[in-house]
Amino acid sequence: MPLQTIDTLLRSLKRGDVVPAYYFYGTEDLLKEEAIRSLLDQVLEPGLRDFNLDQRSAAQADPEEVYALCRTPAMMAERRVVILRDVEAWKRKTKARSVALDYLAKPSPDTVLVLVQGAADEKEDKELARLTVTVHCEPLPPERAARWALRRAKQLGVEVEPAAADLLVRTVGVSLGALATEVEKLAAAGDELPISEERVAALVGIRHGETMFDWRNAVFDGDAARAAGMVGDVLEQAGVSGVKLLTLIGATLIGIGATRDAYDRNVRGPRLENAAFQLMLRARPSALAGISYKAEAQRWARWAANWPLDRVRAALRQSVIADTALKNTTVSDERGVLLDLVYGVALPATEMA
Repeated sequence: MPLQTIDTLLRSLKRGDVVPAYYFYGTEDLLKEEAIRSLLDQVLEPGLRDFNLDQRSAAQADPEEVYALCRTPAMMAERRVVILRDVEAWKRKTKARSVALDYLAKPSPDTVLVLVQGAADEKEDKELARLTVTVHCEPLPPERAARWALRRAKQLGVEVEPAAADLLVRTVGVSLGALATEVEKLAAAGDELPISEERVAALVGIRHGETMFDWRNAVFDGDAARAAGMVGDVLEQAGVSGVKLLTLIGATLIGIGATRDAYDRNVRGPRLENAAFQLMLRARPSALAGISYKAEAQRWARWAANWPLDRVRAALRQSVIADTALKNTTVSDERGVLLDLVYGVALPATEMA
């Protein structure tokens, strides 16, 4: 059956289009839960919800229970909803999975079966996808993640300025779970409204221009002194670690290397930016969650001119050294490892000498 995005699913629900079976998978669990709430609101009357909603873990439901859940008729309502979570457990051949697949081949007209796969397993289950409307719940782009944070803040009775939401996304990334935690902190602070960019910076523990992406930009702009000076402050920010910063450096190096390869084939200007952009769309590196791909493509294209492939390879070797050091050191020594990485990457070999 067709693969849908969250947007197309929500539009279909507003039209009243409900199908017998849905399968949700992907890394963004909060989007799954929001979509399921919208589905329940569309299908079930609030007063009869307790009679017509069943939720189970697929890992714990035996074949007889799966059969009974799917075949039980609705009570005093047109339809009922069955939610089976953790269906990735069914990838190991189980009898419960066979029962579910048999049911999906000829589903009951008055039951809506919702299959939910956990975020830890990103791969689509092709058998389930073939028999259901599949909804891929991937991380939102930065602009939409910021709008989501604004909406969540409003639900909590907090007004946040758009620039403040943008800063929040640049700081903690596009993970909705992380954003929800930070928005809840803003709501608990009880500040006067609206909450400004400066107030967010103070509450989250950052200064303007000193996110981990600002630090990364200083490294690849060759501003080793600024990048070195930022290491300690960036490491103290919520959700930031030496490994996370190293992963960001590594992902950027790979992107610059691929962009430089195009540059060496005489691809220039907008064509070079588009090549970098297309690379990001294909790879969707998790380390770059929270920033605009378009702006990042412009940076890769600009940096590529100063990063011949030999320099990229040398910097990747420095990253491997840093990775080994981080795995064999304490948190208090992360700063020293990252300082060595900054000077090893930001400065060309001639300057280091």
